Amino acid sequence: MRLSRSGLRHIHPTTLTGWWPLRRQCRSFQLQAGLLEDLKTRGLVADITRPAQLEAEIRKQPQTIYVGVDPTARSLHVGHLVPLLCLFHFQIRGHQIIPLIGGATGLIGDPSGRSTERPLSAHETIEYNVAQLTAGITAFYERAMEYAKKRLPQSSTPIASPNVQNNLNWLKDLNLLEFLRTVGFHSRVSTMLARESVQARLSSQQGISFTEFTYQLLQAYDFLTLHRKFGCTIQIGGSDQWGNIIAGIELINRANTAPGSQAAEGVVEKGFGITTPLLTTASGQKFGKSAGNAVSLNEEDTSIFDFYQFFLRSSDADVGRYLKMFTLLSEEQVNSVMETHSKSPETRAAQRLLAEEVTELVHGESGVAHARLATKLLYERDIAMAKTEDVLVALRGNPVLHICDASEVLDAPLIKLAATFGITASNSAARQLVSSKGLYLNNTPVSDVHQKLSGTDLIDGRLAFLRAGSQKLAVIALK
Repeated sequence: MRLSRSGLRHIHPTTLTGWWPLRRQCRSFQLQAGLLEDLKTRGLVADITRPAQLEAEIRKQPQTIYVGVDPTARSLHVGHLVPLLCLFHFQIRGHQIIPLIGGATGLIGDPSGRSTERPLSAHETIEYNVAQLTAGITAFYERAMEYAKKRLPQSSTPIASPNVQNNLNWLKDLNLLEFLRTVGFHSRVSTMLARESVQARLSSQQGISFTEFTYQLLQAYDFLTLHRKFGCTIQIGGSDQWGNIIAGIELINRANTAPGSQAAEGVVEKGFGITTPLLTTASGQKFGKSAGNAVSLNEEDTSIFDFYQFFLRSSDADVGRYLKMFTLLSEEQVNSVMETHSKSPETRAAQRLLAEEVTELVHGESGVAHARLATKLLYERDIAMAKTEDVLVALRGNPVLHICDASEVLDAPLIKLAATFGITASNSAARQLVSSKGLYLNNTPVSDVHQKLSGTDLIDGRLAFLRAGSQKLAVIALK
């Protein structure tokens, strides 16, 4: 490998195998629709730079594509599904994908889409988040590949594993002089000031710091570095990243010329950008929030049951759009499902399919099984054949589950257990509930305020379901 006069490495395709793990997971898939056409149909694209040229390059040879992930949190959330799935559609067609975690840029903070400056995060926090996100991204694409194998016919083209990168690897040792010569020389201040994200902050009361102002240069340098090291030609980002993506494309092309020289005539412009839409619900709310909290792809933060329920609660106005975006169902399959759904929307068949598809994509087949069981237990009250170990897995992380020593609950009055586990406000409230036949043990009304929990009440020898009315439930499981 050598550096050309333009400063770009000439990399032979066979040389690239030394740069990332090319562990072959499976063959690529046979898809009838063209890649960009499919992304547009699914609503995964807001804008594309030079779409005709990009289409030609994709048809000509496999491309390398990257998307940046901000390490301000330790886990991916459902808002990440749009760019991650956009990347996945490239992967399943045999292109190389690079999820790039901003271990360096996360220490600064991206001003895009923000009205105030983000507080600086501690080095230890970012380092921890990067490690967690690396594991989360790897797990996501492994499960997504298993999901795809069951739904798409395979071709003979091999698929490479994601090449997860951290920009701290090349930014931590970058000195100021090198940065100014490589990036600063090619960057026009007037262009930087004109970026929408910068203009929005300049007009705000707080303004913008020099640190945030230079963020776009660091992101541009990321694109240039990935282009030089891995032959990366496409960057995917949210619609608020358009200016940063353009900055990277401009840097790649200006860096083709030596300092002080002019670009040669007839040089083909390199680099492409794809932005994904800012996703909102039909009611105008930001997608991905449940009771004000971000719905995580990590079951330690959002239980599989709550994840499943989030998609199950999708409105009729949103469910068809989400089926296209978040699953690999074809447009014909989605249209057929929605036609059936329109005839009897009360069955929520489309929402159930959406919840099962996305849960399998993110949590695998076992995750769907656990979510179904939890739904049966909590909403359909189908508890007669419940098995303790299955219930413990299905309700893991759910606040209705209480794992107790036998000494804590056996022979305890049911009204006391109702108050202890929060399904009534007090013992007296539980007594009143018994009087109105509103307290249930294993779906049977409790008729005696003095009734205690006995071993004979336990399902599978370890389970008891204590319920107040139709909403509040405590699942008691003996250790």
